[in-house]
Amino acid sequence: MNLRLIGIGTGVLIILSLPLAGAIAGPDFSGRDDGKGGGLFSTLGLSGPSGASGPSRTSPAPPAPSAASAGPGRPGPAERPRTDSRCGPELSSPQGVEAQTCVLVGEGQTWGRSYYRNTSGRALEAVLAVMGPAGRTVQIRCAVGEGDEPGLCETPKEESAGAPESYSAVAEFAVPDDEGRLLLRSGSNSPVPGDG
Repeated sequence: MNLRLIGIGTGVLIILSLPLAGAIAGPDFSGRDDGKGGGLFSTLGLSGPSGASGPSRTSPAPPAPSAASAGPGRPGPAERPRTDSRCGPELSSPQGVEAQTCVLVGEGQTWGRSYYRNTSGRALEAVLAVMGPAGRTVQIRCAVGEGDEPGLCETPKEESAGAPESYSAVAEFAVPDDEGRLLLRSGSNSPVPGDG
């Protein structure tokens, strides 16, 4: 097994376990392979096939409690809440930015998440926006450090106000000191490269 991939995977898990003031909602990674058989997140074992209009992904269910662990007077393990996601394709820019953006729905709440990797050689800024029904928009800015390590940007969770299909998310990655020069735009409903 490649030690670099193990290190990256371990680093991502550590980052996800830190309570960063609501910026990270838990390790319910899901996404879409880029069709090249080794995309950014599938390399780390964090995603599987899913499309912008295809079936949604669900976080894995916990194992069923055994009779020994859930005896009389002893409750079984708590069930993890179901989280569904609708993700666009993995996109990359010639400047070295890769991203995939998703809308997530769980427990009556909706939020946006963008997974990224920045090998551009400079720090960037991401703006992630989730657009919902009746003109509702939630937006957040995230600092995107340079390096080969994957990261994520996530909006706060908001009470859902419509069907999951009525929400979309868009992340824009730009150079903050270059008049906001846009390097990559990634959306939850972006077309797959090469389609149409």
